[in-house]
Amino acid sequence: MARVELKNLCKDYPGGIQAVKNVSLVVEDREFVVLVGPSGCGKSTTLRMIAGLEECTSGEIHIDDVLVNDVPPKNRDIAMVFQNYALYPHMTVYKNMAFGLLLRKYPKSEIDRRVHEAAEILGITELLNRRPRELSGGQRQRVAVGRAIVRQPKVFLFDEPLSNLDAKLRVQMRAEIAKLHARLQSTMIYVTHDQVEAMTMGDRIVVMLDGVIQQVSSPLHLYRHPANRFVGGFIGSPPMNMIEGRLARENDRLFFIDALSGIRLQISEDKTGALASYAGKAVILGIRPEHFSSATEQGKEQVISGTVEMVELTGAETHLYLKTGKRILVARVSPQKIPALGEHYVLQVDAAATYFFDESTQEIIV
Repeated sequence: MARVELKNLCKDYPGGIQAVKNVSLVVEDREFVVLVGPSGCGKSTTLRMIAGLEECTSGEIHIDDVLVNDVPPKNRDIAMVFQNYALYPHMTVYKNMAFGLLLRKYPKSEIDRRVHEAAEILGITELLNRRPRELSGGQRQRVAVGRAIVRQPKVFLFDEPLSNLDAKLRVQMRAEIAKLHARLQSTMIYVTHDQVEAMTMGDRIVVMLDGVIQQVSSPLHLYRHPANRFVGGFIGSPPMNMIEGRLARENDRLFFIDALSGIRLQISEDKTGALASYAGKAVILGIRPEHFSSATEQGKEQVISGTVEMVELTGAETHLYLKTGKRILVARVSPQKIPALGEHYVLQVDAAATYFFDESTQEIIV
């Protein structure tokens, strides 16, 4: 297949708008890389520049070590799957899938072989004589993927392909695409704003914000070791709790104190060394919802108390929203005992699993 390399890629629009800023990234041969971030972060623009649908303002795009900046999209040997499927409504599924090969004047026998092979992989053989209007959203998406597969390109590009599907079908289709990658052993670059999608599909995840890459890593490393406050808060559902406060030294012990919520937590010994120079300074404390547990003793140093503001029941787990002072924190707790709204509740914090970010740079401290 192919290796894709981006070198200092930039995209500027009139009015001084910088959609993509000095993006450098290597996608290895047969790798599945996901670009993720909020709307407007530059991920789709980056993908469209790789496809040749957008011109880059500066920088270089290499596919298999060949500079393709001036190569037309049709000659880049890539296939793109769009959010809106982009199927021809007047053509059957068969003709939609075969159209690109017909334009390239492939023999009819080769076209027929490739179309039926792709249809078999995707489980849409019985749909080949239907038209797009006769298909469900999930079936249309399979056809769009099938049209890409028959091309047998060096690189597959996916631009938020599941965003128009319902929740159940999204889960099913992301599993199908992951299996497809394992079967085809192809290079895939996938764009989504859904961090759960990114976590469950990618070999590596590229987190973007305001046109800049924030961090590139494997899903679990990204979750456990975020580079900055944005990545820590964006990756994970429910998101990490972020609490602004300051560090104070008392009798050779270090504490995190937040006046808005009344939170006062002793810093665990394993973090004290890295945080020692921040005594008396403002920091941001990050606590993931699963790093809380129900507590009965309020006298401990690692507890947070407040009133239950809201409870979300998801079946296997319960999301508890606790109002403490002027802040609301979310915790993932056992569904065995569900507290009532307005009830006083005490949470134990796993101090060893907390994160601290520099308030001025937003970068991770420990």
